[in-house]
Amino acid sequence: MMTLTVDFTEIDGSMLASVGGKAANLGVLSRAGLPVPQGFCVTTAAYRQVAETAGVRALVDRPHLAREALLGAEVPEHIAEAVLARYAELGADVPVAVRSSATAEDLPFASFAGQQDTYLNVVGGQAVLDAVRRCWASLWTDRAHAYREANNIDQGAVELAVVVQHMVDSQVAGVLFTANPVTGRRREAVIDANPGLGETVVSGSVNPDHFVVDTASGEIRQRRLGDKKHAIRSLAGGGTEQVALDHQGACLSDEQVRELARLGDRVERHYGSPQDTEWAIDPGGRLWLTQARPITTLFPVPDSPSNTGPGRRAYLCLSVAQGLYRPITPMGMAAFRLIGAGMARMVGVPVANPLAGPRVFAEAGQRAFVDITPVLRSRLGRDVVPRVFDLMEARSAVVFRSLYQDPDMSLVDSSRLPGLRRLLRVVLRLGLPWRFVEAVLRPEAARRRVTRIGSHLQEAIALRGNPSSRERLDHVQRFLSTSLVPMLPSLLPVAGAGFVMLALVGKLLGDKLEPGQLEAVLRGLPHNVTTEMDLELWALATRIREHGELFDTLSPAELSERYQAGELPEAVRRELAGWLARFGHRAVAEIDLGMPRWSERPEHILGVLANYLRLADPQAAPDVQFARGRAEAERTVRALVAKAGPLRGWLVGRALSRVRALAGLRETPKFFLIQALAEMRRQLGQVGVELAAAGRIERAEDVFFLTVAEALAALDGRDCRDLVAERRESYERELRRRKVPRVLLSDGSEPEASAPAATGDAMVGTSASSGRVTGTARVVLDPVGARLEPGEILVAPSTDPGWTPLFLTAGGLVMEMGGANSHGAVVAREYGIPAVVGVAEATHRIATGDRITVDGAAGTVSAAD
Repeated sequence: MMTLTVDFTEIDGSMLASVGGKAANLGVLSRAGLPVPQGFCVTTAAYRQVAETAGVRALVDRPHLAREALLGAEVPEHIAEAVLARYAELGADVPVAVRSSATAEDLPFASFAGQQDTYLNVVGGQAVLDAVRRCWASLWTDRAHAYREANNIDQGAVELAVVVQHMVDSQVAGVLFTANPVTGRRREAVIDANPGLGETVVSGSVNPDHFVVDTASGEIRQRRLGDKKHAIRSLAGGGTEQVALDHQGACLSDEQVRELARLGDRVERHYGSPQDTEWAIDPGGRLWLTQARPITTLFPVPDSPSNTGPGRRAYLCLSVAQGLYRPITPMGMAAFRLIGAGMARMVGVPVANPLAGPRVFAEAGQRAFVDITPVLRSRLGRDVVPRVFDLMEARSAVVFRSLYQDPDMSLVDSSRLPGLRRLLRVVLRLGLPWRFVEAVLRPEAARRRVTRIGSHLQEAIALRGNPSSRERLDHVQRFLSTSLVPMLPSLLPVAGAGFVMLALVGKLLGDKLEPGQLEAVLRGLPHNVTTEMDLELWALATRIREHGELFDTLSPAELSERYQAGELPEAVRRELAGWLARFGHRAVAEIDLGMPRWSERPEHILGVLANYLRLADPQAAPDVQFARGRAEAERTVRALVAKAGPLRGWLVGRALSRVRALAGLRETPKFFLIQALAEMRRQLGQVGVELAAAGRIERAEDVFFLTVAEALAALDGRDCRDLVAERRESYERELRRRKVPRVLLSDGSEPEASAPAATGDAMVGTSASSGRVTGTARVVLDPVGARLEPGEILVAPSTDPGWTPLFLTAGGLVMEMGGANSHGAVVAREYGIPAVVGVAEATHRIATGDRITVDGAAGTVSAAD
């Protein structure tokens, strides 16, 4: 049996399960020679014995009863004797701090800071025993129970040890972060300090002195003095009191601030990651370290070959730019690297190893990033890229421009000519100008070319015969890195020609245009494969309406099970199978080929059908709204031609006919890309079947938690089961991350976090689709299984085509991501849904059930009057 008590100097990192996070950290720090007050730990073995006697195991879902049971339990004599003996070794009636140390705390993804209780200045053996019992009971406070629930931690498995530590009668105490928790900047210590015990700072009951220090140089970059209105002091004989203060000036000298920064640096270097520490300075001026835990809120720094040399680098999150907040599976990331290698080669940049991707590619937090430093340091890059993002993802464009004054992003290529020459060579090599001219002059021929490219793609992705797993992996690698990339760019000038023609009309008509007229031209566009997908799903719903009761009584998961088992009514099965045959390669988060396709798991689509079947108003039917939008667009075209007058009318009419004929093809390149990724997923799934049969992975789908190189190694005999289990656990943790930076610097700074906070009541974003609607908000973080009542306003972090079936019954749309021509904005316009995109923190500031007003023309979201 594990001993009931253990001295700090006997604790190492391997004892986490028996002493808990806090005690393990203090033991590691003590053994490393860092200034930690002397103490000991009452291990989880003691808690376990008392908890079993009190019957806590049966009460884990009723925390208040578990807490009462522990508070009422007697401490067994042998446990009490062990605690009192250790306490006596610290000295006669020495003051101690008694602190909770749970097995589920100070984890890389959850700190548990403040979730269990601490008792300060405890004096005397019986008082220590009572504090130990109260610490045990604090494992079952409502806040600790709820925190574990939020972090998916097994309530029945968690246990609690107790730290008993020599009390530092501190003159000054506080908290030190070794990285800036607000901006994310590494090597920047942030210190909060207040006279007396550190409880005032930890609890947030005072405005402390605040210091920001450059760890490398010792420069104090920021000094903000708090009012320090009160302090907590130790009382003689035990306990604490709060005393009022009238403290003028800083409670730390500059040298003490720098000494704290140096101590934090030692702790960070010891652990190899940024730390959240607590500290105290005793009456003799000695600095003590009383706690250290990982900072769990920092986003990881991108790991990239380009992240070397002097100066900081800037990285754009490709995942977020594509409307994808969730992490990407390892095989999905491997596909990104291969496609990136193909794109680099296409523009003349050599790539030594396609599996590693180009040098500018980076990964952090299981999201894809690209080094945009060369863009920011180039005159041509500054001219072009932010303007593109103004249309596609406006908030990223704002961040780009904010970095122009950063010395590390200063111009190194002030001439546009070299960049223009490189760009022109690529454009000519791909034949883009001729594709553009063909689209303008012969739109029907351009659309036929798009269809042919789709056919060629289908031929290229096919793998004939009965290939081996190695041949499948080779096909995936070769296709993604060489065959796919040249096909898709040739599609871009076709839809692009439509939007250029729209801009030309804007120039020709100038101030004759009324607000929203150009946008109205884009309503009800033909040839948009995404809107066709959604409208065909609506048509499917109308054809199976007689089976609506089935969709009311069964969940989407149950419907999916019955569909795959062939147990749904024949008409429903036939209709759904036909729709999936054309669109089943799509999915939510579909750019990650590790994500199951709708043809594999149709729960989401069946849930959307259930939503559609609840729509009772015929005038709100999606096909009626789409037809209404198309009629409005045609009326607007006629009005603009008439407004142009006899001389310009013909040109305006021709230009607008191209807009209507071509702009809807904007979604086609991605549609083809997802078709290709779905076929690559199918090939990899077959590899997974072989690896699972050989026992190298547990299940066939585990292959998507390997990379291509690792799958090859598994075919050679490597057992990857432990690796997959570790990857899945990490992936599940990342799924809970809510905040992903658009742009991240190589020192961990998030430029957007340094921007001034928005003021005023209305939330401001980018106008995406005009119109004004007031309704009930529905905040949706994941569309799978989401239930959106007809007319509700959809509030989402971002959207991709997998979300758009929800648009058909939405009364309005609010997104944290996007620009005027982002995917969500385009589809919302075509459906005539008022929409505002690029609204910072929308999913945090709006709650489901709130009544809000979305003004698509003004680009604002506000509380309804």
